[in-house]
Amino acid sequence: MRTHISRTGALLHTAALCILAHFATEQVANGQTVNIQARENASIQAVQEQATTSNAGLLRIAAVKYAGGGDWYQASTPLPNFLRYVRNNTLLQVDTRPDVIELSSDKVFGFPFLFLSGHGNIVLSDEEAQRLRRYLQNGGFLYVDDDYGLDEYIRREMKKVFPEKSFVELPFDHEIYHTHYPFPNGLPKIHEHDDAPPRGYGLFHEGRLIVFYTYETNISDGWESPEVHNDSPETRETAFRMGTNILIYAMMH
Repeated sequence: MRTHISRTGALLHTAALCILAHFATEQVANGQTVNIQARENASIQAVQEQATTSNAGLLRIAAVKYAGGGDWYQASTPLPNFLRYVRNNTLLQVDTRPDVIELSSDKVFGFPFLFLSGHGNIVLSDEEAQRLRRYLQNGGFLYVDDDYGLDEYIRREMKKVFPEKSFVELPFDHEIYHTHYPFPNGLPKIHEHDDAPPRGYGLFHEGRLIVFYTYETNISDGWESPEVHNDSPETRETAFRMGTNILIYAMMH
Protein backbone atom coordinates (compact mmCIF):
# COMPACT_ATOMS: atom_id res chain seq x y z
CA MET A 1 0.00 0.00 0.00
CA ARG A 2 1.52 3.31 -1.07
CA THR A 3 0.70 6.42 0.92
CA HIS A 4 2.39 9.76 1.44
CA ILE A 5 2.66 12.65 3.85
CA SER A 6 -0.36 14.66 2.73
CA ARG A 7 -0.25 18.43 2.29
CA THR A 8 -2.97 20.85 1.27
CA GLY A 9 -1.75 23.14 -1.51
CA ALA A 10 -0.90 26.51 0.00
CA LEU A 11 -2.42 29.55 -1.73
CA LEU A 12 -0.81 32.95 -2.12
CA HIS A 13 -2.89 35.37 -0.07
CA THR A 14 -0.83 38.37 -1.14
CA ALA A 15 2.69 38.86 -2.42
CA ALA A 16 3.80 39.21 1.21
CA LEU A 17 1.59 36.52 2.79
CA CYS A 18 2.36 33.36 0.95
CA ILE A 19 0.17 30.72 2.56
CA LEU A 20 -3.38 30.20 3.64
CA ALA A 21 -4.28 29.08 7.14
CA HIS A 22 -6.61 26.38 5.84
CA PHE A 23 -3.48 24.37 4.92
CA ALA A 24 -2.73 23.97 8.61
CA THR A 25 -6.34 23.00 9.30
CA GLU A 26 -6.39 20.26 6.71
CA GLN A 27 -2.89 18.89 7.18
CA VAL A 28 -3.75 17.53 10.63
CA ALA A 29 -7.34 16.62 9.90
CA ASN A 30 -6.31 14.58 6.86
CA GLY A 31 -3.52 12.86 8.81
CA GLN A 32 0.11 12.44 7.82
CA THR A 33 1.16 9.18 6.16
CA VAL A 34 4.24 7.83 4.44
CA ASN A 35 5.17 4.96 2.19
CA ILE A 36 6.26 2.27 4.65
CA GLN A 37 6.52 -1.46 4.99
CA ALA A 38 3.20 -3.27 5.36
CA ARG A 39 3.92 -4.37 8.91
CA GLU A 40 4.10 -0.74 10.03
CA ASN A 41 0.81 0.45 8.52
CA ALA A 42 -1.41 -0.40 11.48
CA SER A 43 0.71 1.44 14.04
CA ILE A 44 1.07 4.48 11.78
CA GLN A 45 -2.68 4.61 11.30
CA ALA A 46 -3.19 4.61 15.07
CA VAL A 47 -0.79 7.54 15.43
CA GLN A 48 -2.62 9.44 12.72
CA GLU A 49 -6.01 8.86 14.33
CA GLN A 50 -4.68 10.26 17.59
CA ALA A 51 -3.28 13.29 15.75
CA THR A 52 -6.69 14.17 14.32
CA THR A 53 -8.14 14.57 17.82
CA SER A 54 -5.15 16.35 19.38
CA ASN A 55 -4.66 20.05 18.66
CA ALA A 56 -7.02 19.68 15.70
CA GLY A 57 -6.54 22.30 13.02
CA LEU A 58 -3.01 23.29 14.07
CA LEU A 59 0.24 22.55 12.31
CA ARG A 60 2.42 20.53 14.67
CA ILE A 61 6.22 20.80 14.71
CA ALA A 62 8.61 18.46 16.50
CA ALA A 63 12.19 18.67 17.76
CA VAL A 64 14.26 15.54 17.14
CA LYS A 65 15.71 13.77 20.17
CA TYR A 66 18.82 11.81 19.21
CA ALA A 67 21.54 9.67 20.77
CA GLY A 68 25.30 10.18 20.72
CA GLY A 69 25.83 12.69 23.50
CA GLY A 70 24.93 15.89 21.67
CA ASP A 71 22.53 18.29 23.36
CA TRP A 72 19.45 17.57 21.24
CA TYR A 73 17.34 19.63 23.66
CA GLN A 74 18.90 22.77 22.16
CA ALA A 75 16.26 22.33 19.47
CA SER A 76 13.30 22.31 21.83
CA THR A 77 13.95 25.40 23.98
CA PRO A 78 13.77 28.15 21.28
CA LEU A 79 10.95 26.55 19.30
CA PRO A 80 8.02 27.99 21.33
CA ASN A 81 9.30 31.54 20.73
CA PHE A 82 9.71 30.85 17.03
CA LEU A 83 6.29 29.25 16.66
CA ARG A 84 4.64 32.17 18.43
CA TYR A 85 6.35 34.51 15.97
CA VAL A 86 5.07 32.47 13.03
CA ARG A 87 1.55 32.44 14.40
CA ASN A 88 1.58 36.21 15.02
CA ASN A 89 3.17 37.22 11.73
CA THR A 90 1.75 34.82 9.12
CA LEU A 91 -1.55 33.13 8.38
CA LEU A 92 -0.09 29.74 9.26
CA GLN A 93 -1.91 28.34 12.28
CA VAL A 94 0.83 26.53 14.15
CA ASP A 95 0.66 24.83 17.52
CA THR A 96 3.01 26.94 19.67
CA ARG A 97 3.76 23.93 21.88
CA PRO A 98 6.37 21.88 20.00
CA ASP A 99 6.60 18.14 20.42
CA VAL A 100 9.77 16.14 21.02
CA ILE A 101 10.11 13.04 18.88
CA GLU A 102 12.56 10.15 18.56
CA LEU A 103 13.14 8.85 15.07
CA SER A 104 12.60 5.31 16.35
CA SER A 105 8.96 6.20 17.02
CA ASP A 106 6.16 5.80 14.50
CA LYS A 107 4.89 9.17 15.73
CA VAL A 108 7.46 10.83 13.47
CA PHE A 109 5.05 10.35 10.57
CA GLY A 110 2.55 12.66 12.25
CA PHE A 111 4.73 15.75 11.74
CA PRO A 112 5.36 17.39 8.35
CA PHE A 113 8.31 19.40 9.73
CA LEU A 114 11.11 18.24 12.03
CA PHE A 115 13.81 20.39 13.63
CA LEU A 116 17.21 19.12 14.78
CA SER A 117 19.98 21.10 16.44
CA GLY A 118 22.67 20.92 19.09
CA HIS A 119 26.41 20.90 19.73
CA GLY A 120 28.52 17.83 19.09
CA ASN A 121 27.83 14.21 18.33
CA ILE A 122 24.69 12.63 16.91
CA VAL A 123 24.24 8.91 16.25
CA LEU A 124 21.36 7.37 14.33
CA SER A 125 20.62 3.68 14.53
CA ASP A 126 19.99 1.77 11.32
CA GLU A 127 16.29 1.71 12.18
CA GLU A 128 16.22 5.48 12.71
CA ALA A 129 18.10 6.12 9.48
CA GLN A 130 15.72 3.93 7.48
CA ARG A 131 12.65 5.53 9.04
CA LEU A 132 13.98 9.04 8.43
CA ARG A 133 14.68 8.13 4.80
CA ARG A 134 11.09 6.94 4.30
CA TYR A 135 9.75 10.02 6.04
CA LEU A 136 11.74 12.42 3.87
CA GLN A 137 11.15 10.60 0.59
CA ASN A 138 7.41 10.75 1.10
CA GLY A 139 6.79 14.39 1.92
CA GLY A 140 8.49 15.12 5.24
CA PHE A 141 10.98 17.96 5.79
CA LEU A 142 13.96 18.20 8.17
CA TYR A 143 15.59 21.47 9.19
CA VAL A 144 19.03 21.10 10.80
CA ASP A 145 20.75 24.04 12.50
CA ASP A 146 24.35 23.64 13.64
CA ASP A 147 24.67 25.18 17.09
CA TYR A 148 28.44 24.67 16.75
CA GLY A 149 30.26 21.38 16.55
CA LEU A 150 27.48 19.41 14.83
CA ASP A 151 28.79 19.59 11.26
CA GLU A 152 31.00 16.53 10.93
CA TYR A 153 28.50 14.35 12.79
CA ILE A 154 25.33 15.38 10.95
CA ARG A 155 27.10 14.88 7.61
CA ARG A 156 28.22 11.41 8.69
CA GLU A 157 24.76 10.41 9.92
CA MET A 158 22.90 11.76 6.89
CA LYS A 159 25.09 9.46 4.81
CA LYS A 160 23.45 6.60 6.70
CA VAL A 161 20.09 7.98 5.64
CA PHE A 162 21.05 8.75 2.03
CA PRO A 163 24.35 7.07 1.07
CA GLU A 164 23.78 8.19 -2.51
CA LYS A 165 23.30 11.88 -1.71
CA SER A 166 25.55 14.72 -0.57
CA PHE A 167 24.75 18.19 0.73
CA VAL A 168 24.83 20.91 -1.91
CA GLU A 169 25.05 24.61 -1.13
CA LEU A 170 21.94 26.54 -2.16
CA PRO A 171 22.39 29.62 -4.33
CA PHE A 172 21.22 32.98 -3.02
CA ASP A 173 18.37 33.03 -5.53
CA HIS A 174 16.87 29.81 -4.15
CA GLU A 175 13.22 30.21 -3.21
CA ILE A 176 13.83 29.44 0.46
CA TYR A 177 15.57 32.83 0.79
CA HIS A 178 12.64 34.71 -0.77
CA THR A 179 9.47 32.80 0.10
CA HIS A 180 8.09 35.23 2.70
CA TYR A 181 10.87 37.64 3.63
CA PRO A 182 13.64 38.67 1.22
CA PHE A 183 17.19 37.53 1.95
CA PRO A 184 18.98 38.52 -1.28
CA ASN A 185 22.38 37.58 0.17
CA GLY A 186 21.29 34.19 1.44
CA LEU A 187 21.50 33.23 5.09
CA PRO A 188 21.95 35.98 7.69
CA LYS A 189 24.73 35.73 10.22
CA ILE A 190 23.16 35.36 13.67
CA HIS A 191 26.06 34.15 15.85
CA GLU A 192 29.77 34.36 15.21
CA HIS A 193 31.78 31.18 15.71
CA ASP A 194 34.71 30.87 13.31
CA ASP A 195 34.65 34.18 11.45
CA ALA A 196 33.24 32.27 8.48
CA PRO A 197 30.29 33.15 6.23
CA PRO A 198 26.93 31.50 6.85
CA ARG A 199 26.08 28.66 4.51
CA GLY A 200 22.86 26.88 3.66
CA TYR A 201 23.01 23.32 2.35
CA GLY A 202 20.33 21.01 1.06
CA LEU A 203 19.53 17.42 0.24
CA PHE A 204 17.09 16.84 -2.61
CA HIS A 205 14.80 13.98 -3.58
CA GLU A 206 13.29 13.99 -7.06
CA GLY A 207 13.92 17.73 -7.28
CA ARG A 208 12.32 18.55 -3.90
CA LEU A 209 14.38 20.01 -1.05
CA ILE A 210 13.90 17.57 1.82
CA VAL A 211 16.67 18.61 4.24
CA PHE A 212 17.87 22.17 4.82
CA TYR A 213 21.04 22.54 6.88
CA THR A 214 22.26 25.91 8.15
CA TYR A 215 25.93 26.19 9.10
CA GLU A 216 28.05 29.00 10.60
CA THR A 217 25.03 31.11 11.49
CA ASN A 218 23.03 29.39 14.25
CA ILE A 219 19.59 30.70 13.26
CA SER A 220 17.84 29.05 16.20
CA ASP A 221 20.00 30.80 18.79
CA GLY A 222 18.28 33.97 17.63
CA TRP A 223 14.95 32.42 18.60
CA GLU A 224 15.95 32.12 22.24
CA SER A 225 14.59 34.56 24.81
CA PRO A 226 16.54 37.86 24.77
CA GLU A 227 18.35 37.24 28.05
CA VAL A 228 19.87 33.95 26.86
CA HIS A 229 22.33 35.39 24.33
CA ASN A 230 21.69 39.13 24.72
CA ASP A 231 20.85 39.36 21.04
CA SER A 232 19.54 42.68 19.81
CA PRO A 233 15.89 42.97 18.74
CA GLU A 234 17.11 43.36 15.16
CA THR A 235 19.14 40.14 15.32
CA ARG A 236 16.25 38.20 16.79
CA GLU A 237 13.85 39.59 14.19
CA THR A 238 16.22 38.51 11.42
CA ALA A 239 16.48 35.00 12.88
CA PHE A 240 12.71 34.71 13.22
CA ARG A 241 12.22 35.87 9.65
CA MET A 242 14.67 33.38 8.21
CA GLY A 243 13.08 30.60 10.21
CA THR A 244 9.67 31.66 8.92
CA ASN A 245 10.95 31.38 5.36
CA ILE A 246 12.18 27.85 6.04
CA LEU A 247 8.89 26.70 7.54
CA ILE A 248 6.72 28.32 4.87
CA TYR A 249 8.91 26.95 2.09
CA ALA A 250 8.66 23.44 3.55
CA MET A 251 4.89 23.65 3.79
CA MET A 252 4.56 24.81 0.18
CA HIS A 253 6.63 22.01 -1.36
